[in-house]
Amino acid sequence: MATTAAVKSTITCDMEGRLETFNAGAEQVFGYKAAEVIGKARVSQFSPGLVVLQNVPNWLKIASTTGKYEGETVFVRKDGSRFPAKIRITPTKRDGVQIGYCGVTTPLPMSELARVEPKIKTFTKIFRWMVVTRAPFLSASIIPVLIAGAYAAQVSAFSWLPFVLALVGAASVHIAANTWNDMYDWQSGADKINHDYFLPYSGGSRAIELGLITEGGLMRIAIGSLVVALACGLTIAALGSTIVLPLGVLGAAAAWTYTAPPLRLIARRGLGELLIGVAFGPLLSVGAVASMTGTIDPVAALLGIPVGLLTTAILWINEFPDAPSDALAGKNHLVVTIGTSAARWGYAALLFGAYGILIALVATGALQSTALLALLTLPIAARALITLFREYASRKLVRANVGTIVLQGAFGFSLAIGIALS
Repeated sequence: MATTAAVKSTITCDMEGRLETFNAGAEQVFGYKAAEVIGKARVSQFSPGLVVLQNVPNWLKIASTTGKYEGETVFVRKDGSRFPAKIRITPTKRDGVQIGYCGVTTPLPMSELARVEPKIKTFTKIFRWMVVTRAPFLSASIIPVLIAGAYAAQVSAFSWLPFVLALVGAASVHIAANTWNDMYDWQSGADKINHDYFLPYSGGSRAIELGLITEGGLMRIAIGSLVVALACGLTIAALGSTIVLPLGVLGAAAAWTYTAPPLRLIARRGLGELLIGVAFGPLLSVGAVASMTGTIDPVAALLGIPVGLLTTAILWINEFPDAPSDALAGKNHLVVTIGTSAARWGYAALLFGAYGILIALVATGALQSTALLALLTLPIAARALITLFREYASRKLVRANVGTIVLQGAFGFSLAIGIALS
């Protein structure tokens, strides 16, 4: 598409980058019709993914704090071609409160492309892989292994090598699950029509959308991660705990069937939520304890239930903003099935179940009273629950999404410490 410096694109968006206006100049510059993108896309769609990761947050921060940001960068048209341009970003306000941003883009001659191309830092390249694999969310698999390690130290001789192998193996299977989730949600159309997600908490990594990786790249990461997990499992088996191999196969099967057709369990009215609760709870805790002790411990299975319920709570609350688009894509999880209003009570049940089972384990003597250290996280749970009930239909719900992630990590870590202290 030919553009000239006389043409200016003017775009406005809300605080999350969702497009609100798209003028005729923007149509000419970027190649989209306004109807294609208003309310259906985010401004990140017009920039190379690495530029989004490295520069855009800082540009927006400068615009918000100083009143404007001006610079030169590279943008991406609908046909995938890149072009150099000047950009001016200013905050938009209502009644003195910032409600979004206005970006004015003026194309430069194509001869300027190499000059204005942003230099991508090494940290950004590393951060790219953290985004693609959703590395910050690996706590969901790491925490159960930490709990299992603390428990194994109480009932048997603790050994660092199988513990570390279990930790790496669990995280590797989790990475496979994350990348398959992104790939199959993109292929099914669920991510393509979801514009109301809470990045980075719901809606996937958006790695394909940002051009950070291809579908084939995601598949290669998933397979490579499973190879690492298999190597960990075989080493643990060689150390004397062969039972971890079938448990590892179950974990890999869970990672695949969660979003992969034909089963696609997340779309089957509760089977996906059940799978997450079991896989990130009893399956992980039993497998990790077995790695260190060589035996299947029934208490280890019970020990995994509370943290498994809280991991399910993360999935559950992240389904709220995604529910309308998931319903259109046929991704009929429980929040879609029963509706967001009723689903608030499901979230409450998950939280009450986690704390109730912990108390029951202590009351029955399965765990020592020091495990009740995890009850110190009750205020976090209460805040998330109250926020959900009040804000389940608004964008302020994101505070509860963040709170639930913090809760799962804090609960699991304090439980591990409590068991270690017993």
